[in-house]
Amino acid sequence: MAQATQMASTLSESSRIPTNASRIVLITGVSKGLGRALALELANRGHTIIGCSRDQPKLDSLRQQLSSNNHLLFNANVRSNDSVEELTRAVVQNKLVPDIIVNNAAVINRNRNLWEVDVEEFDNVIDTNVKGTANVLRHFIPLMIQNKHGIIINMSSTAGRNGIVHIAPYCASKWAVEGLSKSVAKELPEGMAVVTLDPGLINTDMLVSFAGSSASNYLTPERWAIKAATLILDLTTSDNGASLTVKDPTELSSP
Repeated sequence: MAQATQMASTLSESSRIPTNASRIVLITGVSKGLGRALALELANRGHTIIGCSRDQPKLDSLRQQLSSNNHLLFNANVRSNDSVEELTRAVVQNKLVPDIIVNNAAVINRNRNLWEVDVEEFDNVIDTNVKGTANVLRHFIPLMIQNKHGIIINMSSTAGRNGIVHIAPYCASKWAVEGLSKSVAKELPEGMAVVTLDPGLINTDMLVSFAGSSASNYLTPERWAIKAATLILDLTTSDNGASLTVKDPTELSSP
């Protein structure tokens, strides 16, 4: 038993990436908001970005902003298992298996009582936020297992830990992400971890959809990304299964 424990400890230690090492980071929903800001922040720190989005013009503009040509930006729809599978093939062909995955792609429903949300809008929220996350995990976890390491961040929300009026579909999707993540955490082998991350209230299109003009009172994605990037890079296998929050003032403050 002592020998088995020592072997597990050795595997965990050998699969850990030094905190100052360059990482390969996959970010879904990379074309705008938190995903774009996080990609630029991590790239500026010397890390390699794999980004996917359905918006080709915004992918093209992001490519121009990135600091080198070592990054891979791919037009993919996380709602489609086939599209994510195609992304996986491109990643393998380019020898860019990620060290870190940030499942960030998400949508929110328009403010409505649940019974006023039409079926197409409800399906879009669930298909993007829940099935999209599952599609990425389905195809990329086996690659990380082969590499014997990997950290996965599934973006959650305060709406994934509380009930909030008029966004029941979005709340349901984020509660599902929380449950999915805690279950997958129990399935992962040594050397890997999955966490959920509540970003806090940030001035994004999603917050504008929910809160209107008051969204401008909150932090910009660029300011948020400075702290979020450090938190993400500092995650280890000991965080497996945790529900985390980016602890930062929600109101604007001096840089």
